[in-house]
Amino acid sequence: MPFFSIIIPLYNKEHFIVNTLQSALDQTYSDFEIIIINDGSTDGSLEKINQFTDSRVSIFTIKNQGVSHARNFGISKASANYIAFLDADDLWLPNHLESLKNLILNYPNCGIYCKSYQKKFFENTTLNCKFYNLKKDFSGIIPDYFLNSFIDEIAWTSAVAMPKIILNKYRGFDIALKSGQDTDLWTKVAIHEKVAFSTKTSAVKVINADGNHLSMSNKRVDRLKFLKKYKPFEDKNKNLEKYMDLNRFSVAIERKIKDDAIWKSIVKDIDYNNLNLKQKILLKSPKSVLVSLKQFQIFMLKYNIYLTSFK
Repeated sequence: MPFFSIIIPLYNKEHFIVNTLQSALDQTYSDFEIIIINDGSTDGSLEKINQFTDSRVSIFTIKNQGVSHARNFGISKASANYIAFLDADDLWLPNHLESLKNLILNYPNCGIYCKSYQKKFFENTTLNCKFYNLKKDFSGIIPDYFLNSFIDEIAWTSAVAMPKIILNKYRGFDIALKSGQDTDLWTKVAIHEKVAFSTKTSAVKVINADGNHLSMSNKRVDRLKFLKKYKPFEDKNKNLEKYMDLNRFSVAIERKIKDDAIWKSIVKDIDYNNLNLKQKILLKSPKSVLVSLKQFQIFMLKYNIYLTSFK
């Protein structure tokens, strides 16, 4: 039995999957299996992965039912006790699994094991993440998952490993959510379980023009379900409340840009005391200003400058 099962959900990523899969196969720690779930791809993705002959790679083709179902299907096929996730357009540095294993050995009995990651915009813009109230060389069980995620998220899908027993306990990814299903799972587990984290970067989040937080995907409105799920816990955990308000802020801004009346229903649930001045101003700004600021943000990214209201 391998130490890790790597789950890769695949849907129409023919231009990325080869590099992604190769980055997994090139790990310095080699005791793993790779389970690729071809979620009904209609492009050349399947042909690309069929070129690989490594015996550690298994491919399952299923009817397209979304990324949550695909990941859950992969978990059900996994033989290892620890599951590492890798999206089909992201990348791992060669030491990623080795460093995750060290976290697991050094800090047993955690619900989530997380590594720091870089964000890659376009071809030449790569930015490091910043984590609230954590030292740059931190490694261990984090003091407060929600507090430490006020800027960038501690847990990001392609830099996370979890015990299979924990995934089964919390029933994996919510198939009712079309967006935010990963954040939902991390939140659910972090409320109840310890989270181990290392600020040493070992993964790269590849943010593409057709599927990232800079775009305004219609599926993002589905995050409304996520934003309401943890209300019963927020009164008892003020850092969770602020974390959720920051998520509400992010979705509200997107909905306002889309000229969607839903943003008003999100805003009414936000405690403005949990927002900084920049965020408060943005919520009050007209749509035309938000559109211009979004375009300026994308323009500045080409010069390796990431303008954000979260810091």
